[in-house]
Amino acid sequence: MSYEIKTGKEQADPILWTGDFYNEGTGSGDIFDTLKEECGVFGVYGHPEAASMSYYGLHALQHRGEESAGICVADGRDFNYHRGMGLVKEVFDKDKIASLVGDMSIGHVRYSTSGDSRLTNAQPLVFKYRDGDLAIATNGNIVNEPLIRKELERSGSIFQTTSDTEVLAHLIARSQKDFVEATKDALSQLVGGFAFLLMTNDKLLVASDAHGLRPLVMGRLGDAYVFASESCALEVIGAKLVRDIEPGEVLVLDKDGLREDRFTEPKRKALCAMEYIYFARPDSDLNGSNLHSARKRMGSRMALEAFVDADIVTGVPDSSISAAIGYAEQTGIPYELGLIKNKYTGRTFIQPSQELREQGVKMKLSAVRRVVEGQRVVMIDDSIVRGTTSRRIVNLLREAGAAEVHVRITSPPFKNPCFYGIDTPDRRELIASRQSIEEMCQEINADSLAFLSPEGLITSIGGYNSGDYKGGLCLSCFDNDYPTQVDFGGEEKDGCSC
Repeated sequence: MSYEIKTGKEQADPILWTGDFYNEGTGSGDIFDTLKEECGVFGVYGHPEAASMSYYGLHALQHRGEESAGICVADGRDFNYHRGMGLVKEVFDKDKIASLVGDMSIGHVRYSTSGDSRLTNAQPLVFKYRDGDLAIATNGNIVNEPLIRKELERSGSIFQTTSDTEVLAHLIARSQKDFVEATKDALSQLVGGFAFLLMTNDKLLVASDAHGLRPLVMGRLGDAYVFASESCALEVIGAKLVRDIEPGEVLVLDKDGLREDRFTEPKRKALCAMEYIYFARPDSDLNGSNLHSARKRMGSRMALEAFVDADIVTGVPDSSISAAIGYAEQTGIPYELGLIKNKYTGRTFIQPSQELREQGVKMKLSAVRRVVEGQRVVMIDDSIVRGTTSRRIVNLLREAGAAEVHVRITSPPFKNPCFYGIDTPDRRELIASRQSIEEMCQEINADSLAFLSPEGLITSIGGYNSGDYKGGLCLSCFDNDYPTQVDFGGEEKDGCSC
């Protein structure tokens, strides 16, 4: 079920309540048109409490996917798994975790796109094949999945889900090689950005795409190995970060220990820049760079590139707080909590009144009148997608009495869709692809608007020190320079691989 309101001839934005469970069908329907990271993965090998470790790890990755969660455990002989729709704490309880016995596990949290919000697509996906059981969890997107799927269907494959991830299982099952070699061959046929965890009854495989587009790290907890989309998930269980999984790498863990292998030679390194800008938690480290520190440097660089005289600096919570602190420190303008986020608006199934629906943005974000009234405000945010969110927030500040609102975005203008696992609108819906900065400034009702330069972004992250092309980052959403082929004659997919 879903609800919407209409004003005159124009359809208003959907409200926050969209289904029978929290976040059902979330994505472009959210009242805030922020970008959505599709999922997070977590894996454990060699720990007697593997399920519990995965449970806590997935909690730490909840920001990467709030629609479904799942854990699959192996004890050397059998699989035991549980998946459900909703948050990690809703899907699992003490009894369910206790029933997942084994020392090897993979887990997943997920967002969905385009209405594919159903339990059959919740991960890990679990299959039966000739050599036993197989479970797969992934973060990312296989761009050439429609082409591969069509070829597999022509040769007799029957798909049970609409998830891209199932393609990998079919490719593995069709191979006559042993599981590891079959997996390597299958991965080499995929084009896109992905981080895979694959588990059999006695093996755990970990793989990253040839460009390292999606983050994946390895840690140690005693004698156990732990893998996660972000290092913050290692911290919560007391594991120590060892390193990032390298582009094109495959790690094989079994009774013989850890073996480092690869399915392809590494190509141009291109970790998604939006991980640094927006998606990853500020207490995570990626490629040796702490996210909070990197975002502070983005704010500081923003101040150098586009200073404006003002009375206070405020950040749009939560992802822009670090950058706002950096801007304030660089300029000497005081940082204030001018905007407060209500984190619980989505936790109800009560239909709001018509008046509250129309004021939906205020239910999720509030301006602190006593802080911003009469003040010239610098509002720091991480990106502008369609422009509607920025306009709403600027208007919130104005309604609270702000004398001026100057918007500073700590990323370049977002002009192009992502093909590697971020839920982005069509290019025509991206305001920066069709309007100048001056036009965007007028559209969002700001007194001034400026974006961080690509050079400033790369420098802030520390990428220029690496010597890699574009600092080892994928900036395609800003500059249209995609690291992989993205056009397969109409047989390609953007969005989410989950």
